[in-house]
Amino acid sequence: MGNPFQNIFNAVVELYIWCLIVWVILSWLVAFNVVNTRNRFVAVVGDFLDRITEPVLRPIRRILPNLGGIDISPILLILLIYFIRDFVNWYIF
Repeated sequence: MGNPFQNIFNAVVELYIWCLIVWVILSWLVAFNVVNTRNRFVAVVGDFLDRITEPVLRPIRRILPNLGGIDISPILLILLIYFIRDFVNWYIF
């Protein structure tokens, strides 16, 4: 089984990563006009996901060079989160 705190920590990390993935997909759908932000549900979900992902992505975007229209900050954040998760699981739990 393992440590219950480790299980909660891993669940929160996985949930945040899924929120980040959904935010990326939703931003693509909005950019290509597949979904409309005037839809109240889309606007609320997009605003929520933006509020929980943007504060973490902003410092990464400041460090990365401008790659035109390609934003690789979510990929780097996911890799960083996996590294931190494995580090915490290995050395703390």
